[in-house]
Amino acid sequence: MHISRLSEELVMWSSYEFGFVELSDEYSTGSSIMPQKKNPDVPELLRGKTGRVYGSLMGLLTVMKGLPLAYNKDTQEDKEGVFDAVETATISLEILKEAIKTMEVKSHNMESACGVGHLSATDLADYLVEKCNIPFREAHFITGRAVAKGEELKTDLSEMDFKYLKEIDERINEDVMEYLGLRHSMNARTSEGGTASERTKEQLEYFKKYLGKK
Repeated sequence: MHISRLSEELVMWSSYEFGFVELSDEYSTGSSIMPQKKNPDVPELLRGKTGRVYGSLMGLLTVMKGLPLAYNKDTQEDKEGVFDAVETATISLEILKEAIKTMEVKSHNMESACGVGHLSATDLADYLVEKCNIPFREAHFITGRAVAKGEELKTDLSEMDFKYLKEIDERINEDVMEYLGLRHSMNARTSEGGTASERTKEQLEYFKKYLGKK
């Protein structure tokens, strides 16, 4: 299931619409009819393997469901499904590891995509509460007006001129622009498992040590 979910991310991210990653030629193929197209074959095949492994699981559960406790000869039917599922999962992990290791991450496209959708709207609401002593209910309403203004101007909240925010509510000061920055928004989430760079680095170090013990 986790392999399938990650593979789906790679399929989407490697598409022209996203353009977040580009898979190595070793783990993708050209289209049979469109010469400009690069198909993410490995992630698609790995995603499909989930159906095969799930099938083995359901087969095993069906064999076992009507058996009383202790050994029954029926259980020799578990071998084919279990062995195939373990082998499939093991091979899938090895191939997925290599596909990720060799792909190109297009961080510029990822960052550009963050400038759409007013991702720092929550940060504006937090600012209004923390810096302006405005109740969150009212801050939520003010933020909604700011987002609507951004839509009208066809500008993301993180790039909106301060004068428009001041027009919406006079209590907003110019230091709000720091809060609306996308990197500030990312690094503001410092709780365990948060998006802040320091937390992400902690998780990377944790898993490096964890995998190093295996």
